[in-house]
Amino acid sequence: MKRASISEAKNNLSALIDGLRSGNGVLITDRGRPVARLEPVRAGDLSEDEALAALVRDGLVTPRKHAPSETWLREPPIKVAGVDLTAALLEERREGR
Repeated sequence: MKRASISEAKNNLSALIDGLRSGNGVLITDRGRPVARLEPVRAGDLSEDEALAALVRDGLVTPRKHAPSETWLREPPIKVAGVDLTAALLEERREGR
């Protein structure tokens, strides 16, 4: 773990945070005595809302624009007589469609 005085931490905070992204913690000292520790945030440390916000911020997820309709949740899938839709879907995937 890297050590930094309070003044070093204040003057080089951006560089210390960049080091956190690679998994390296920083021990902050005041006159040689440890007073604080900066540690990288792990995925399990975030709430679901915070984790989703991080994914949106990083451009990995796009939030929905509208809530799904009520009927989408209640309507059963369309059935076509004599056609196995699962087999048809798998066939399309095999063909690359």
